[in-house]
Amino acid sequence: MKENIDKFIRYLEVENNASKHTLRAYRRDLESFREYQEGTPRDIEMIDIRGFVAQQIKDGLSKTTAARRLASVRSFLNYLCREGYIKSNPAKLVTTPKTEKRLPKFLSVDDVFSLMEQPDGIGFLPARDRAILELLYSCGIRVSEIAELDIEDINTKEGLVKVRGKGKKERLLPLGSKAADAIRTYTGEKMLLKKKNRAMFLNKRGTRLSDRSIRRIVVKYSRMMGVSEQIGPHTLRHTFASHLLQAGADLRVIQELLGHSSLSTTQKYTHIDITHLMDVYDKAHPLSNDDKEK
Repeated sequence: MKENIDKFIRYLEVENNASKHTLRAYRRDLESFREYQEGTPRDIEMIDIRGFVAQQIKDGLSKTTAARRLASVRSFLNYLCREGYIKSNPAKLVTTPKTEKRLPKFLSVDDVFSLMEQPDGIGFLPARDRAILELLYSCGIRVSEIAELDIEDINTKEGLVKVRGKGKKERLLPLGSKAADAIRTYTGEKMLLKKKNRAMFLNKRGTRLSDRSIRRIVVKYSRMMGVSEQIGPHTLRHTFASHLLQAGADLRVIQELLGHSSLSTTQKYTHIDITHLMDVYDKAHPLSNDDKEK
């Protein structure tokens, strides 16, 4: 099985451009599985994978870690199916352990990376789902806004997205390189459908993807992460704003990016607490340190 794992890791590195952190995590998870399952991939059955997950928890690992390792095994076996090493993926029948992890108001950077890596494989649907997730986080747009996007609204060359927000107000948003790459990949797969539709994101029938369908896509991959609470499009919008704020972005810039008419809405949205406000005040106000200097 070691040779199969090595090939899978190379596939992730070359085809998926996975980060070193991701590659290490996959290898660590799969080596744990290899130690538990001594046979070849063709010998693996559903009961073996269930036993592996149960053993992880019995050994003292958290349910979150066990769920992540199951996800790694599932992706590995999907790869072996595509390559013809095995006929079916027995991991698909194994239920992800329910975890007690409570999702914060916004995702950590590691959680974002994990979510973006959930759409597995090649083809129209995985490419579309990766593009949707990347775009939601890259631009912080509303689910209704992404559903209304047309092909001409996204310029990957210039890195810009034209969004129609509430009240049909238009705004231009910068597009991150990862999101641009994902959209280019999806556009290539979309062309193979040969469906004439101006909508950017389509379903399998070639019609515009609805708000509800986009929500289902995000929830689907949040569950694959092994998190007890659902992650929706709004979570990614909130995460986008929060990460910008933590990195020192000006609140009014975030307001413009989110399409808020009121700055007070942005303040509530990014859950700025009094400690953060006092810290900014102490650093910025000319007289904030007057008493200390005396």
